[in-house]
Amino acid sequence: MKTTPLIVLNKPFGVISQFSEHEKHMTLKSYVSLKDYYPAGRLDTDSEGLLLLTNDGKLQAKIASPKFKVAKTYWAQVEGSVTEEAIARLKKGIKLKEFTTLPALAEIIPEPKNLWERVPPIRERKNIPTTWISITITEGKNRQVRKMCAAIGFPCLRLVRVQIGKLNLFTKKIEQGSWCFISQTDLF
Repeated sequence: MKTTPLIVLNKPFGVISQFSEHEKHMTLKSYVSLKDYYPAGRLDTDSEGLLLLTNDGKLQAKIASPKFKVAKTYWAQVEGSVTEEAIARLKKGIKLKEFTTLPALAEIIPEPKNLWERVPPIRERKNIPTTWISITITEGKNRQVRKMCAAIGFPCLRLVRVQIGKLNLFTKKIEQGSWCFISQTDLF
């Protein structure tokens, strides 16, 4: 059985998840010059980390569509001191304006030591602490993790996708702005 290669890109902050020119933001074309590859799901311009690209429409749908429930893990740096009650709400599912999320895996984590510096850095407030949380979802709707964090009272300052399926950005050791080919077996 022939498997379609995937591209895994460590997308920097400020890059829009499209190849066509954009008047305001850098695009994926600045990092990947191969033709006929497209994002398998999106990663907001303000978010960083793991982005998959494929030239196979069925595979793209399998990765991106909420009906296949491919787990995606994010590390979110949020404003404020997150409580266990807030984490419990994430684990139950959050009622947002557009929909109610499925329950997420969520936990408070120590500040990641293996993350690159973000350019530009997040805004820091002298008297307001920040907390890092890990959130794993299977839906991936528009700005879902950011909306979930806001709904529990902790606005997201930085969001990094670190894992899709069994593929972890740090296991592959992909530097920010770099990419490599992987096989489907790395993902599923």
